[in-house]
Amino acid sequence: MSETAEPNVGTFTLGASPAVETLAAVEVPEHREWMLPNGFAWVFPGEGNSGGLSRPVIMADGFNLGRSELDKLYQGLETGDFPLVSELRRRGRDVILLGFEERSASILDNAETAMAAIMRTIAEQVGDTRLVVGGFSMGGIVTRYALAKFERQRMDHRTGLYFSYDSPHRGASIPVGVQAFSYFIPFPNDFAKQMNSPAARQMLWRHYDKDTGKIGVAPERTEFLAALERVGGWPQIPLKIGVANGRADGVGLPDVKPGEVALRIDRIYPGTTFYTQAQGDDVTAAYLNRRFPKADKTVTTSGFPELDGAPGGTLHTYEILAGAMRKLGGTVDLRHKDVCFVPSVSAVAVRDIETQSDLYLNIDGLPPEESELDDFLCSPTTTPHTGITQELCTWLMDRLPD
Repeated sequence: MSETAEPNVGTFTLGASPAVETLAAVEVPEHREWMLPNGFAWVFPGEGNSGGLSRPVIMADGFNLGRSELDKLYQGLETGDFPLVSELRRRGRDVILLGFEERSASILDNAETAMAAIMRTIAEQVGDTRLVVGGFSMGGIVTRYALAKFERQRMDHRTGLYFSYDSPHRGASIPVGVQAFSYFIPFPNDFAKQMNSPAARQMLWRHYDKDTGKIGVAPERTEFLAALERVGGWPQIPLKIGVANGRADGVGLPDVKPGEVALRIDRIYPGTTFYTQAQGDDVTAAYLNRRFPKADKTVTTSGFPELDGAPGGTLHTYEILAGAMRKLGGTVDLRHKDVCFVPSVSAVAVRDIETQSDLYLNIDGLPPEESELDDFLCSPTTTPHTGITQELCTWLMDRLPD
């Protein structure tokens, strides 16, 4: 080990997409590929469909660093609890998986790719079935903006149904101590690049600024929300539906109690400790320490709700970080593998996530019109962010236009 720097543990990223990290033994069937501005798409014809697209379903990839890996996305959609692509095709739906050259690029830029995919689909479609357009995680935000922009420009997107799958309509949460640690690693690294990317700064409810050390709403998020408002906020023509991987009854992760140690590291970055988010002022979120070049830092928050244990789709945040540490010789005390990433109230667009009462709201007790979506479903149990479950997928499929 170098005596001048701690090891570069920032070779990982946090994937917010159904894409699997290791390919399973599922063969990707024959498909066509479209090249699009700043992106591409794989087109799988529905059973019995030939000579053009008949009943198209466009599904956009989610947030990560780098180019979309549609083989991994396909396998993630097929090898979970429900084979979503196969079932759509069996029902005669043409499936279009939409990927991006840079998944962490600005949502506004990737929305241009989505618009190009919609236009290409319209050009190749036979028949008059309305399109289905949506996406997973940030893909649902990209397509939401794209459809709204079409309408603002008075262009016909021919879309009958918009869907989002655990998309952060009111923001997502990555613990600020984890964000800060990405910049504490004394090398340029992929994790820091992801945390400081345009998409992360637009999506995250609170962002840790690497230059000032301040925690707040990133300027890029403020600008994105203003841009979204300028195109009307939502598309008005299609039916808007969404699903959440978190529960609707206000129950999140009861084992993730506020203010507890989530992960402690030794041997490398010795003593570095991450805590589950607690309420209050000057609350310690993380203590960061490194030997080479020597530095330490305490990251504190004020006025935060208990985000890590909130109802919502979860991310293996601390498990991924612990794995990176072990790989490079560190020892870890990992107590909470998963924390909330997209709160349920954000995924179904009923509340912002700034207060404890809104974050832990019993969504089941609300009248349906409280949501900005026309219809939605939350998972009966807490499931991983964008986890493909039979209940959520069959509910979505039963609402596709004929």
